[in-house]
Amino acid sequence: MLRYTLKRLLVMLITLWIIITLTFVLMVSIPGSPFNSEQSSNETVQANLEKHYNLDKPYVVQYLLYIKSLATFDFGPSISQPNQTVNDLLGRGFPISFELGIVTIIVAVISGIILGILAALRHNGIIDYIAMGIAVLGISIPNFILATLLIQKLAVDWELLPVATWAGPEYMVLPVIALATGPMAIIARLTRSTMLDVLTQDYIKMARAKGLSPWKIIFKHALRNALMPVVTIMGTLLAGILTGTFVIEKIFAIPGMGKYFVESINHRDYPVIMGTTVFYSAFLIIMLFLVDIVYGLLDPRIKVHQKDGE
Repeated sequence: MLRYTLKRLLVMLITLWIIITLTFVLMVSIPGSPFNSEQSSNETVQANLEKHYNLDKPYVVQYLLYIKSLATFDFGPSISQPNQTVNDLLGRGFPISFELGIVTIIVAVISGIILGILAALRHNGIIDYIAMGIAVLGISIPNFILATLLIQKLAVDWELLPVATWAGPEYMVLPVIALATGPMAIIARLTRSTMLDVLTQDYIKMARAKGLSPWKIIFKHALRNALMPVVTIMGTLLAGILTGTFVIEKIFAIPGMGKYFVESINHRDYPVIMGTTVFYSAFLIIMLFLVDIVYGLLDPRIKVHQKDGE
């Protein structure tokens, strides 16, 4: 298991370095300058600004300076907000985005597993059809479309919930529903299919023959194996939820990282664009790494595979 963990850690570091390099290359490949407005009025001002932000140096030097700053966890100053650093923006916006993402994941996992279990236990029954109908709708409707519908119906027409901003638990309901519906649907369908397969296994039949209660069979014997595929896709779902918050944050006017990222693109704020991209990439890679480790701890076959491959 240790060798497996070290290999995954090495792959994680290489992947992060590739993302950092590609992000830098894409930024410097964009024609123009973030100081085009200053160029029209005073070329000297533009030259001084480019010198201040090291944009006048060769690309190789810029790249090495950027790698050096990342090594010290310094993402540099913001161009569009001169009095703020990228670290300041991350420190202010990321906790809100993280809170939204974590609540969304919890809601999606719990509701998806419950729907999947109910559908499997009532296979080809009315509950199964309703659960899978909800899952199909959840997969089919994009979260930004669902967000618009939720705002129109629940906030504007029925006035049950606030429309936007971020000022309390009630403000989380609509964005969490919009973000969690898709992952919930995927988890529900996957839980249902794996639970149906697990319930036909011999050890489940043996547990029933011993007279164990249905709920004890489900939660003690069947659920752990049924959830293994769910753990496998959690990394992908996590990435989708956390990156999807950018659009939802913009729709609901949530002051998270989505706000700063969109504004940085509009203002061609290179440090914010690169800093946000690298920060989120590192965060998601770490989450994927942790999911792999958890999966290895839950599934002993991974340990056996690693041992046999040595």
